[in-house]
Amino acid sequence: MCGIAGILRWDGSAADAEALQRMNDAQAHRGPDDEGIYTDAALGFAHRRLAILDLSAAGHQPMAADDGRFVITYNGEVYNFRELRAELEGLGRSFRSTSDTEVVLQAYAQWGPVAVEKFNGMFALAVWDSREKELFLARDRYGIKPLYCAETPGGFLFASEVKGILAEGSVRAKMDLPGLLEYMTFQNFFTDRTLFDGVRLFPAGTHVTIRRGQTSMPPPVRYWDYRFVEPDKPADQREYIEELDRLLRQAVNRQLVSDVEVGVYLSGGMDSGSLTALAARKLPYIKSFTCGFDLSSASGIELSYDERANAEFMSYVYKTEHYEMVLKAGDMERVLGRLAWHLEEPRVGQSYPNFYVAQLAGKFVKVCLSGTGGDELFGGYPWRYYRAVINENFEDYIDKYYRFWQRLIPNRDIQKVFAPVWPELRDVWTRDIFRDVFANHASQLRRPEDFVNHSLYFECKTFLHGLLVVDDKLSMAHSLEVRVPFLDNDLVDFAMNIPVSMKLGNLGEVIRRNENVPGYKTEQYFQRTHDGKLLLRKAMEKYIPETILRSRKQGFSAPDASWFRGESMDYVRRRLFESDARIYEFMDRQSVQDLVSEHLEGKENRRLLIWSLLNLEEWCETFLGGGRGAS
Repeated sequence: MCGIAGILRWDGSAADAEALQRMNDAQAHRGPDDEGIYTDAALGFAHRRLAILDLSAAGHQPMAADDGRFVITYNGEVYNFRELRAELEGLGRSFRSTSDTEVVLQAYAQWGPVAVEKFNGMFALAVWDSREKELFLARDRYGIKPLYCAETPGGFLFASEVKGILAEGSVRAKMDLPGLLEYMTFQNFFTDRTLFDGVRLFPAGTHVTIRRGQTSMPPPVRYWDYRFVEPDKPADQREYIEELDRLLRQAVNRQLVSDVEVGVYLSGGMDSGSLTALAARKLPYIKSFTCGFDLSSASGIELSYDERANAEFMSYVYKTEHYEMVLKAGDMERVLGRLAWHLEEPRVGQSYPNFYVAQLAGKFVKVCLSGTGGDELFGGYPWRYYRAVINENFEDYIDKYYRFWQRLIPNRDIQKVFAPVWPELRDVWTRDIFRDVFANHASQLRRPEDFVNHSLYFECKTFLHGLLVVDDKLSMAHSLEVRVPFLDNDLVDFAMNIPVSMKLGNLGEVIRRNENVPGYKTEQYFQRTHDGKLLLRKAMEKYIPETILRSRKQGFSAPDASWFRGESMDYVRRRLFESDARIYEFMDRQSVQDLVSEHLEGKENRRLLIWSLLNLEEWCETFLGGGRGAS
């Protein structure tokens, strides 16, 4: 796990080694163990190393092949590297290290761009062909590891984090207005935009080759995408259970490979509990980490937000060495400056609890397993999918699901909220942004199951991807590598072909209510529907305590709806109602403050909007000037 960066000058002039050093320094937290720089005329690579496999100097990067033709800077872990190494040795290639980096490099030298299709793991990488003068970039299937890029008149830049690109000096931080509108609609980015004008996030599951003489990056080539399908002839459920059990055990065992200690996040839910149960069979007394919340001032549904009791119970069952921390009102304010600096661009949900739990884990281990991906693959959010299972056609489905995923500012308020910059945004249609997510998931939508699979695809491409970007940034802020066994290639390929009826138990009843019960009663049913992940629950029965297995899905969220109306109200007012708040360069002050006041007065729950506005205000101060917490 590392930080990578690079420069390619269009005109062939020499890449600036001092600029590469600045890019490296900006990402030093991603790799405190080693650093390196490589230049070859117009091309420059930079690398910061967090040593996980082969801790010796043989794992140093940038790494060159024996003949010097290919050079790599690489961030990630390829878990099937030993199998690939054996295959490459059978083809006559030799190795001088035990790192997966060298396997990735030799695989590219042997097979070219198609090598990435053989990799089972997480990665963002760049390979330079010094003979042909070609730069190759690739990102893993799911987008676990980020890769940012920017094109300037002088050349092409890339880095693991935006701050690496800014450190080069050619790109200055400026608000990307369409990106701002996209975020403030969905609390996420569905395109490759960021909040930084001119900086894009390289798409997951793609690669690109920039060849000699080109003066811009060609469109990336997609080598993989999710494809959820309803099998025509499903197997017996017992076969699915046995195969899921085998594949999940295999995935965990693969991702335990490490030359340093591995821990596990233990949230109190089924996904992290499953990983802990399986990892503990291989690593007795594995260290586990959880983050809870002080609920003394919480109310309503937020009274259930602290899962420490479940986590402690599972720690007892699996005999882990358990560590936990408790967040209180005010902890967000305390960390927001550092959070904005490391996160760089706010994405899905509240992320400051992730920052704290990564900080905790990073004090004890360098690698941690996470249950991210279990919900998105196995149907963990049925109340979302059920909102759009009966549709007249694809456009009807888009209308329903688009309205549901407008998490921050609804369409009716967009023009009013963005009045100061509306002339530059009037041609941005967020429904089209939403619809375009499905461009590569073409299928015949005949049955409710087809629409559910469409929703699963959407959430993997957007919500899950956002979670992965957040997890990477906030774990690497503490030099911690987070691994996600649910995103093992074999397990994902299997999960995409599980019948919907084995994921969702109430689909038939929801269909009946959609067809016969209009309006409010249907909405009530959505709120009460908390089935989901049926096959995963059955497969984990032998490992997980019954009380955990049957518990209701609980997200990792602080009780901020209560805190924003109580102990944190003064902070919210101070940041969002102050006369010089930076967000009002882009948004209408009165419109925003009216929405915030509806929450403070108890009329609406706008906790996600308030969190996003606070984060955005800190982002403006940090990156646009006047920041208070930039490291």
